[in-house]
Amino acid sequence: MTQKTGFAYHPDYLNHDTGPGHPERPDRLRASLAVLQESDIWDHLHAIEPVPASIDQLCYAHNRAYPEHIQQHCEREIPLTYDTTVCHESFDIALLSTGGVLRVANAVATGVVKNAFAMVRPPGHHATQGQSMGFCLFNNIAIAARYLQREHGFGKVAIVDWDVHHGNGTQDIFYEDETVLFFSVHQSPLYPGTGSSRERGSGKARGTTLNVPMPAGSGDSEYTEVFTDVLSPALQDFSPEVILISAGFDAHYLDPLAGTELTADGFSTLTDIILGVAEETASGRVVSALEGGYSLKGVSESVVAHVQSLVKG
Repeated sequence: MTQKTGFAYHPDYLNHDTGPGHPERPDRLRASLAVLQESDIWDHLHAIEPVPASIDQLCYAHNRAYPEHIQQHCEREIPLTYDTTVCHESFDIALLSTGGVLRVANAVATGVVKNAFAMVRPPGHHATQGQSMGFCLFNNIAIAARYLQREHGFGKVAIVDWDVHHGNGTQDIFYEDETVLFFSVHQSPLYPGTGSSRERGSGKARGTTLNVPMPAGSGDSEYTEVFTDVLSPALQDFSPEVILISAGFDAHYLDPLAGTELTADGFSTLTDIILGVAEETASGRVVSALEGGYSLKGVSESVVAHVQSLVKG
C-alpha cells in the first residue's frame, strides 16, 4: 500500500458560475491549485480523477425527489435561495463535485492511499436531505459517509467540520444516526444560526452530535484547545473506522465572511490532531473535502498547509 495522499480536482469545477461578486467563485480553486502546484508537496500527491456521482448515490443522503429539484433549477438558471445561485451546467458540476469526494473515499477505503483531499466545488455541508442553502447543492461529505458504509462496509464514521459556519445539513442528516459522529466547531453567532452546544442528537444517537460554538476573535490557540480537550477524547471514545473532514477555510483571519482568527499553521495543527487520532482508531484513514474559504490568499495558503500535513501524516 502506498502512503501517498490522494488528491482530486477537475477543471470543470471552475464552470459553476455563481455570478459577479459572489464569494463562492471559481477563483477560490484557481488560487489554491496554483499555490499547490508551486509547493514542494505537489509531486507527492496521488492524482485521482473525479467521475460524477450517480443519482442513487446522491439519495444516500437526500430525498429521492431532491436531485430532480436541483436539476430543474439549474436547467432554468433559477437560484435555489437568495445566496445559492446556479448556471445551466451547475447540476452536472455538482454531480462531479460529489463524485470527486466519493472517488477519494474509495481510494482510502481500498488502501490505494492512506488519506486524501478533494478540492471540489460547489461545497456541500449546508445542504439538508431536501433543501439547498448556503452555496451548497449536494451534501458531499454526508453522501461520502453513507457511501463508505453502504458500498465499503464501514460501520462507524466520524465527520469533523471546522468550516466557520455550522454544518447544519450534515447535522440534520445524521441527527438520529448513532453510527455517525458529527463534530462541528464554528463561529457563533453566525449563519446559519444553528449549532448550539445543546444540539446533541436524538434517540439512540444522543451524544453523537457535538457542537462547539466559538466567539468571534477565536484563533489558533482556542481551536487547538478544543481539538485537544474535546474532539480527541470524543473521537477516541467513538472509535470510528474512518474520519471525514468538512474542510472549510473560512475561519482564516483574512476571510471576509467571518470573524475568527485562524492561520494556515493553525489549520495544519488541527489536521495533525485528527491524523493522530485516526492512526489510533481508523488505521490512519482520513478523507477531506473542501467546503468554504473566501479569501483567495487565506484559502490557498490554508489548503497547502492542510495537504502538507496529510502528506506528512
